[in-house]
Amino acid sequence: MSDATTHLLLPYILAAQAQKHATHNEALRILDGLVQLSVLDRDLAAPPAGPADGDRYIVASGATGDWAGWDLNVALWTDGAWLRLPPRTGWRAWVEDEGLLLVYDGAGWIGTTPAALQNMALLGLGTTADASNPFSAKLNAALWTAKTVAEGGTGDLFYTMNKEAAGDDLGLTLQTGFVTKALVGLFGSDRFRLAVSADGGTFFDGLSVDNATGIVDQPRLPRFKAYTNYDNYVGVGAWTKIGLNNADYNDQGAFDAANNHFVAPADGTYIFGGTLLYKMNASTSARMSGRLVLNGTTEIRGSFGEISGAHVSEATALSLHTMVALTAGDTVELQGNFRAADGYFAADQTSFWGAKIG
Repeated sequence: MSDATTHLLLPYILAAQAQKHATHNEALRILDGLVQLSVLDRDLAAPPAGPADGDRYIVASGATGDWAGWDLNVALWTDGAWLRLPPRTGWRAWVEDEGLLLVYDGAGWIGTTPAALQNMALLGLGTTADASNPFSAKLNAALWTAKTVAEGGTGDLFYTMNKEAAGDDLGLTLQTGFVTKALVGLFGSDRFRLAVSADGGTFFDGLSVDNATGIVDQPRLPRFKAYTNYDNYVGVGAWTKIGLNNADYNDQGAFDAANNHFVAPADGTYIFGGTLLYKMNASTSARMSGRLVLNGTTEIRGSFGEISGAHVSEATALSLHTMVALTAGDTVELQGNFRAADGYFAADQTSFWGAKIG
């Protein structure tokens, strides 16, 4: 029969043993040192000076002094002496100065954090994951960084997301108070889209890229091209707003056909152009002028143009172009003028166009 227990090597009290209390106390001393094992440090190879009763250490490799030959053993200071506690497979120890839980695997002390997590159903970081969000994290910052060449990596970092078929959705959902405000990705096709919403229900594409050609579109960009389907009569010497009652296109409805002017839907830089085609009334030598006007009163710098000579084939055209910074609500209109004789600005060929560019 063994004189010690199998796992903790606690000494048994033997039959007819004298001084039984000594054996019993030794067993209690070992039991007190090992149960709920917590060590102060695992990096010391020599005993520290002035230990307190009950202090425990995992002895580092290359032990010296009173710890010589105790590499990786547990050293317990008790009753004024160091007691050696050889570890067994499966022992666990909390390392106080590192806040680390170790386990002895038969050859050394190793961390309990697994090297790999495979096929987990749920993972919650700072919050609770569920079936709808099997990976959930609640935190204030996150970092992905490339493994460097010095660490055996390539220095590159790719984050890959994949969907099963083109008709499926793949992307990032950006929310405020759990109400979706923006979507970025491939939604319903392989065309890249950036869409925004005010209420999480109605979305507008701000950017769309054709994956087959790389052509970029801004579907909600304010842009228009308006024209008149009747001859606009203009008298002599008076700047007159051109009546433009039709539009080839009018994204966001920014051109107001009822008032014959463009209304800026947002602050920004805009480019405008106009074409004025002369149509004779009585004289072919009418001096034709054109300009673009801000808020009905201010001529936009660089937008003025004039034809001063006799009109060619009674069909001379004047083109105007300019760029201007607008504030939401500003209006821009096309105006025409005849200095020498009255005339018309011709139907269908007289037009006004513009777009937001920045």
